Amino acid sequence: MSHVVFFLVPGVHLLDLAGPAQVFSTAAAFGHPYTLAYVAEQPQVPTAQGLPLVAGLDWPRIGPGDLIVVPGWRTGTPADVPAIGPAPLRALREHHAGGGTVASVCAGAEALGQAGLLDGRRCTTHHDVQDGLALRHPGAVVVRDVLFTVDDRVVTSAGIASGIDLALHLVATRHGPAAAARVAREMVVYARRNGHEPQSSAMLRHRSHLDDTVHRAQNLIDARFDRPLPLPALASAVGVSERTLTRLFGRATGLTPLRYQQALRLERAEHLISHGATIDGAARSVGFEDPRMLRRLRARTA
Repeated sequence: MSHVVFFLVPGVHLLDLAGPAQVFSTAAAFGHPYTLAYVAEQPQVPTAQGLPLVAGLDWPRIGPGDLIVVPGWRTGTPADVPAIGPAPLRALREHHAGGGTVASVCAGAEALGQAGLLDGRRCTTHHDVQDGLALRHPGAVVVRDVLFTVDDRVVTSAGIASGIDLALHLVATRHGPAAAARVAREMVVYARRNGHEPQSSAMLRHRSHLDDTVHRAQNLIDARFDRPLPLPALASAVGVSERTLTRLFGRATGLTPLRYQQALRLERAEHLISHGATIDGAARSVGFEDPRMLRRLRARTA
């Protein structure tokens, strides 16, 4: 069972919280093992939109496979930077040190900074507070004008709706792009927003186009990327010739269908390896008959 723990700060923005929470809740409804918890330093948390929230005071027991998310809060002046107590900052540090993932939406990156988790790492936040974050945490590498960043299990997003992109990325890397696409369709959100980030999900990175034929082909590849997908069968399934599919796919994504499939396999394999799988084991899990192919792809992107 995977826990997603949201740490709530007074003045929290409802969409910063509700967007990611809806993504993981929807994923759970589709059978992925998520339980959501909400903790704060006080039992009732005022929100920026005036609706008070009730949260627990005790942190659940969490492990390396779990996630802590810090949604953002109302900002405007330096006085809006909250003084977060030592207990939640320690929880953030210890969870990351134990192999877990921590994430922030919008101004929530400040909590990660106060916990010392941004030092030497790439991060982002809402454009209105980027300068302040960089000033308060000079060791952080603040990346501007992106939707989200991923650096050593520290995941940050730009703010408000980009928290949905962040959560879909995490679902895609853990359960595969088809799972994230299904959640996005259920939520009726645009699952193709591009973070312009090299670590962003291949599903998101190569979906920022408007070619419906290519999207249909990508849907098929997303769902079966770990199985053989001959080009003739793929082209027939979307109703075009092999030559036309190759041409449209290249124009829309810059890749061939095979290269796109390999990108999905590589992304999933890297996730498995980062969680303790051997290269040979990861290669078999994502559909490579010969582990040498995975080694070559990893060397090409190193």
